[in-house]
Amino acid sequence: MWDPGQYRRFADERSRPFADLLSRVKAEDPALVADIGCGPGELTASLSQRWPGAQVLGLDSSPEMIAAAQALPAAAGTGSRLSFTLADAGDWQPDRPADVIVSNAVLQWIPGHLEVLARWAGFLAPGGTLAIQVPANYDQPSHAILRELAGSPAWRPLLARVQLNRQAADPAEYLDLLARAGCAVDAWETTYLHVLPGADPVLDWYRGTGLRPVLAALAARQAADFTAAYGARLREAYPAAPYGTVLPFRRVFAVAVRS
Repeated sequence: MWDPGQYRRFADERSRPFADLLSRVKAEDPALVADIGCGPGELTASLSQRWPGAQVLGLDSSPEMIAAAQALPAAAGTGSRLSFTLADAGDWQPDRPADVIVSNAVLQWIPGHLEVLARWAGFLAPGGTLAIQVPANYDQPSHAILRELAGSPAWRPLLARVQLNRQAADPAEYLDLLARAGCAVDAWETTYLHVLPGADPVLDWYRGTGLRPVLAALAARQAADFTAAYGARLREAYPAAPYGTVLPFRRVFAVAVRS
């Protein structure tokens, strides 16, 4: 279960890659814009402000996220050009060619995400734009510690079937895939150094994302014990400084325009 409130705790840090991604999208007057994996919807609403003449559709597989998005003031009103719907990103397809498809920090959760990405490119109208951003920090201590704990003798019997989020490809792989799909591609990567406040900020960050599948598989007391062990390891890996705790976070981007 996704928790929109927990996810929003670091809204500024999570929205920065979205802004950086959209800064390289040059579409001027799209008719249909789709945000795949819209989360609680605030960033999707910003797309409707950028392109006020577009039909903007946000979709997410989480009922909790869609409920939060549909409660936004921007989504209210009859005939609104902004709408949200419950859908599986891996199965979704538009009812007509899309002018802009945006996917921000979603593909890492989708099995066979490269095949899904190639299919999305095929949904574009001529001249349409596909813009993706994927976390690519799977080798960092936050993820390594999570995998080690989940695979340890104490937790393996309970978590053996839990699917942790998957790794991104490198920018060159996305460029090759999308260029072969008939697109002009701009691909790059950025490592952000987020300075987070609070006593356990890295733990709080991952409560809203990567830790979610583990907590969903455990009873309340077990989840508390796992969280305590994970938090202790994170505090060692990410020591606090007087100004906050630094969380390095690598992300991979690609913007593809269909020719």
